[in-house]
Amino acid sequence: VHQLVENSDETFCIDNEALYEICMKTLKLSNPSYGDLNHLVSAVMSGVTTCLRFPGQLNSDLRKLAVNMVPFP
Repeated sequence: VHQLVENSDETFCIDNEALYEICMKTLKLSNPSYGDLNHLVSAVMSGVTTCLRFPGQLNSDLRKLAVNMVPFP
């Protein structure tokens, strides 16, 4: 994890157990596979990076995206 943090601009940590819960409770999948989890992650990352791929005002670069991803009160 140290090398990942040192050598990447942004890092998104995703919990497999949380993904399983989403697949079972929200998507109503009785036995989710890694393919189901990967599909969920790809949909989330596609949504997060939409602002970088298409023109718009909100989160238009990596810095703005990182600032808005940090939770604060």
